[in-house]
Amino acid sequence: MIVGICFVVLLAVGMPIGFAIGLAGVIGIFSMGGGTTFLAIGPSKIFNGLNIFPFLAMPFFILAGEIMNSTGITGRLVKLAEVLVGRFRGGLAHTNMLASVFFAGLTGSATADAAAFGRTLVPAMVKQGYKRDYACAVTAAGSIIGPTIPPSGLMVVYGSLMGVSIGGLFAAGLLPGLVICAVCMGVIAIGGKRENLPKADRGATLGEIWQTFLSSITALLMPVIILGGILGGIVTPTEAASIAVAYALFIGFFVYRTLSFPDLYAMLVRTASITGVIFVIIAFAGILGWWMSFERIPQAIAGSVLGLSENPYAVIAIIICILLVVGMVMDITAILIILGPVLVPLTEQIGLEPIHAGIIFVLALNISLMTPPVGACLFVLSSVTGEKLERISVKLAPFLIAEVIILFLFAFWEDAALMLPRALGFAP
Repeated sequence: MIVGICFVVLLAVGMPIGFAIGLAGVIGIFSMGGGTTFLAIGPSKIFNGLNIFPFLAMPFFILAGEIMNSTGITGRLVKLAEVLVGRFRGGLAHTNMLASVFFAGLTGSATADAAAFGRTLVPAMVKQGYKRDYACAVTAAGSIIGPTIPPSGLMVVYGSLMGVSIGGLFAAGLLPGLVICAVCMGVIAIGGKRENLPKADRGATLGEIWQTFLSSITALLMPVIILGGILGGIVTPTEAASIAVAYALFIGFFVYRTLSFPDLYAMLVRTASITGVIFVIIAFAGILGWWMSFERIPQAIAGSVLGLSENPYAVIAIIICILLVVGMVMDITAILIILGPVLVPLTEQIGLEPIHAGIIFVLALNISLMTPPVGACLFVLSSVTGEKLERISVKLAPFLIAEVIILFLFAFWEDAALMLPRALGFAP
């Protein structure tokens, strides 16, 4: 109890979450009389928490996304999406959603997508007559496609910590990401007249579509290289990430010629900053996890949940609700590291396939990125566009409900969740 109280208090006074996690773990270890032992073993626990080879993929994927964002790729992908779906009512809203699919293969980050489209597509939508709160809501709803369709940093963390095939998780994320896009476009179409969404005067010709596709093909090849290499068993996720960086550098310096060495330095700094925040959380979460294992907290929680019901669907629903509720007030990487060792054993006890359990965790935590009051994507869009967070949240409600339904669909329908991983040999 004292550890939980200390953790909440530290967060309330503004301590960064990584340090709050670590200090709460230290307090827990000392409270059970393990002070001297901790001083000797603690540093090695912190180091071992990061000494996992697949973690190398994360900074490479982040850097590749930074490079591709700075080469003018965003505009090309948005233009491609616009010529494909811009002819419909609410065409720019549909464009926003489809562009999120294209963009997903470059960054794998919801906040990066929200920031990029918040600066580009939201102003363009407002200029065409969309309400700004609605434009922000569409952007937030589409932003979670980024970390669902691979590459996904959250999948790398989950697979590394839980010993689950990262390639299998990547394969499992493809279909849910595409379904989220399709369903959200359906929500846009249904609400088109109610929101008085504008309609394009004419659609693009086949020639315009072909020319735009050709100008975007170098960007579209990047996810093909990453996914083709990983899912085909040619390279590991870490190797694919390093290849992605090399490809992005080649495109930036020699094809588009929009990249300079000062730009590259700034990207390296941002990559180091983002990676550092994530790795500090992972490192210090090892201390908290160490204390939790001593106190047998995962076993106690598992026993309590199974005491409520042993029905697999009920247990899955409880896990999802826990993740969504906690995700409303806490960083998703920290949630995964803290609650993963607690909740994953529950999925094992009810016979859930590890990749299926992983995609449930990833989808639930991604959705929590756009739930108030602490949804990271909402804060990014609010700060970038100046729109009030509560107004965005109201317009976001239909999209949020639709995405939660999709989450439960893939959680309860194992064959749909594992269709691609099984076809590619990642799951039995």
